Amino acid sequence: MHLAGCHAAWQPSKRIFVTTGSSPLVQRRRLRAELRQARLDAGLTQETVAEEMDWSLSKVIRIETGSVGVSTNDLTALLRLYKVKDRQRLRDLVTLGRAARQQSWYSKYRGVIPPTYFQFIEYETSASVIRSYEPLVVPGLLQTEDYATDLMRLYRTNPSPEAVQARVEIRMRRQQLLLDRADSLSLFFVLDEAVIRRLMGDKRTRHGQIARLITAAKKPGLTIEIVPFSAGLHRGLAENFTVLEFSDPSDDDILYTESVRDFIFTKDDVEEISIYRELFQDLRKASLGQKASLDFLVEIADALA
Repeated sequence: MHLAGCHAAWQPSKRIFVTTGSSPLVQRRRLRAELRQARLDAGLTQETVAEEMDWSLSKVIRIETGSVGVSTNDLTALLRLYKVKDRQRLRDLVTLGRAARQQSWYSKYRGVIPPTYFQFIEYETSASVIRSYEPLVVPGLLQTEDYATDLMRLYRTNPSPEAVQARVEIRMRRQQLLLDRADSLSLFFVLDEAVIRRLMGDKRTRHGQIARLITAAKKPGLTIEIVPFSAGLHRGLAENFTVLEFSDPSDDDILYTESVRDFIFTKDDVEEISIYRELFQDLRKASLGQKASLDFLVEIADALA
């Protein structure tokens, strides 16, 4: 959406549709863009809005950054201040505002996982395309429960059994929602060969994980490609990242990376996200390709038998 301000009254534009299955975070993201555009088109500053609404400036800022929801009464008052009079657009925005305040299935885990990872789950739930690269471990959406449990037990700071169980539950629920979705979700996974060679756990866990990858690689709308050791040094050796795309053109892509100490989001840096999209394409070119990658997984499964 173009956000350059002007000082004419806001004119109605295209319909705003609340996408079924979109997370509250994504709905708030859409709402914030609409409200910011409305304020700019009305020629108002955040300071002026705070004064006119008798709010603190921080409240206006939190609403426009999408960090908090906004009540129907407050939203209606804002739109009145912004001189939004088109009835259909008013109804659309109120519907969007209500959707943005809904609780999600993962809300009960808010105290278990880091806030940034919680945000990632919310964005992931609403994505239409997911591109993920992993150089060391099986991506979360492709892990078996046994593999995920073994991995979570090694996670950073010796988590409690309860924390491990909660994280595994989240991972399995994410898989259920995304891998079996009936809509047009497309998933692309590129794995370094080290991911396959370093399969952890006992024999049953390793066999189960390889079998899971083979089954996933045959699913429509899901692609698994493996970068072999023979590719030598390549740009993705020290990286792991996921790029999320959304069907609504007003929703910008999201870049998510994970380091030993932190989760990192890039939401508004178009150039940075573009670099990682290009990197992902380079990794696909360096891979064995979809069919040869599946053949490789079958060979590994036979060798483990």
